[in-house]
Amino acid sequence: MMKSVFDFSHLKGDLFGGITAGIVALPLALAFGVSSGLGPSAGLYGAIFIGFFAALFGGTNTQISGPTAPMTAVSMVVVAGIVAAFEGDVSKALPIILSVFLLSGLMQVGLGLMGLGKYIRYIPYPVVSGFMTAIGVIILITQLLPALGYYPKEDTEYVGQFKPMAEQVILNNILRDEAGEGILVLEDFRETIDRAEHISAAQVLKESQSLAASASSGVIGSLKMLPRAVKNIAWLELMLVASTIIIVYGFKRITTKVPSQLVALVAVSGVAYFFKLDYRAIQEIPSGLPAPNMGIVTEFSFASISPYVFAAVTLALLGAIDSLLTSVVADNMTKTKHRPDKELVGQGVGNSIAAVFGGIPGAGATIRTVVNINSGGKTRLSGMVAGLLLLFILLALGPVASQIPAAVLAGILITVGIGVMDYKGLKAIPHMPRSEVLIMITVLLLSSLWNLVYAVGMGLVFASLMFMKKMGDLTAAGSEVKSLKKETAWNDEAGFPPSLEKEVFIKHVNGPLFFGSTSGFQQLADQIPATASTVVIRMERMEYMDQSGLYVMEELLIDLVSNDNKVLLVGVVKQPRYLLECIDIIPDLIPVEHIFNDFDDCLNHLKNNAKVAA
Repeated sequence: MMKSVFDFSHLKGDLFGGITAGIVALPLALAFGVSSGLGPSAGLYGAIFIGFFAALFGGTNTQISGPTAPMTAVSMVVVAGIVAAFEGDVSKALPIILSVFLLSGLMQVGLGLMGLGKYIRYIPYPVVSGFMTAIGVIILITQLLPALGYYPKEDTEYVGQFKPMAEQVILNNILRDEAGEGILVLEDFRETIDRAEHISAAQVLKESQSLAASASSGVIGSLKMLPRAVKNIAWLELMLVASTIIIVYGFKRITTKVPSQLVALVAVSGVAYFFKLDYRAIQEIPSGLPAPNMGIVTEFSFASISPYVFAAVTLALLGAIDSLLTSVVADNMTKTKHRPDKELVGQGVGNSIAAVFGGIPGAGATIRTVVNINSGGKTRLSGMVAGLLLLFILLALGPVASQIPAAVLAGILITVGIGVMDYKGLKAIPHMPRSEVLIMITVLLLSSLWNLVYAVGMGLVFASLMFMKKMGDLTAAGSEVKSLKKETAWNDEAGFPPSLEKEVFIKHVNGPLFFGSTSGFQQLADQIPATASTVVIRMERMEYMDQSGLYVMEELLIDLVSNDNKVLLVGVVKQPRYLLECIDIIPDLIPVEHIFNDFDDCLNHLKNNAKVAA
């Protein structure tokens, strides 16, 4: 066990691969932290703890883990929703936010321990494609305002529009507090007046800024504010963003051995700092080792996190999909085979520990993993080295990193948004089945314009329903009700006596009889010729029947028997027969002597009991 964890036989390659991957991860970690709404330090903490512990406990030797675009986009939605519930106060909302992140990590551990890793691949591609493209759209549009140097909270005129609403919110809070204290407002309204008189202008301004930020968040909010941002462009910020984007794409044409995003970060930040440009810096990154957020424990309550359980499930599943897809890429490059369940446990442990220390969630990162492999990484030590390098940067260069222009990270995020879109899926739209196109576009639009978390759930439901309908249609087509003259006879029916064709109606059941394939079966009684007095139902190829199919068959058999039709069953396999016996169709409705193991026995019975001699 210890040998597999700490394999030093490729130490040189692991060191170089881990250092290179860590350098690539630095600008992305800072950018994703800013995008999440928790600040650059949250992205850096996530990269450190997820990178180290997912590598230590995971099942993919060369995987580099940390914050990724999809995980950050969902985290951004979670953070915005919880912060809004706490009236824009991030510090008060933080314990609940981190509790949701912790819950998602524990769910990933649970998925791995239950052995569900191998089932992740069954997520429909149209859902993944629409989601990934939506991630790109969300990142692009939400970075437009920072790219123009416009921040709604700092627009005095815009914030002023929310002053009446802010006063109402503050007054509602006072009334709610009084109700909680048992004060009868109508009888003691002077208490309300006294408290209202102590409301300061600073409180109103803070609440107004919170409402302004909430109204301008997300895709729709950003698009609404775009005309105002264009009128208030900060040209220096826009130039820094443009320079960053140009370097990110331009430097790749020179060489790919040095990460272009890191080059852009260092170059543009260096110019802005040393030339003392009047730029907007990122939030200050705390120096020293990160401390655990004890509010997760001291302020925990089921009621506070219950509204966000589905968001935690989405983060857990998304992280699992993201990580295992990257594991497949790593397998193809290294000719190895990852262990999916162990990888999920590692990712869950990493995300859980990161949440405790204030980091945002992450997953296996494809680009960073590829860089690690190409740089010589062979074992899990490479991922651990990447995490330790970022920790060193935090401890040694935290004050320096705090001088990075916010516009540089906005430019990096714009390139990430462009790169994360699923262009392969978009190009295939003209050639894809309509149902799959509909699912992809539905997920794309709902994710971008409404709610990222709910859109994924709805996409999975739509995809499942369409799949079940398709399978039902195919099964019904294979089990189409036809008379023997119109239906292709099975091989053992080739010698069926012509004299019995009018008297006997044979029904073939091809495939399972379940809720999606019962419609054709229900029509059987209407299609039996008037001359037929015996119905043979061949069930050799019906290996499964669900409850819907069982009751449909029961109704059919009751109708046939009540119309004086003799019903014979052929080849009833174990599972359907068990169900038929459970509700006494056998033997009350269909006697045991009318059930045959094969068609030859049934044919002999028909010949011996036919009204017309064979």
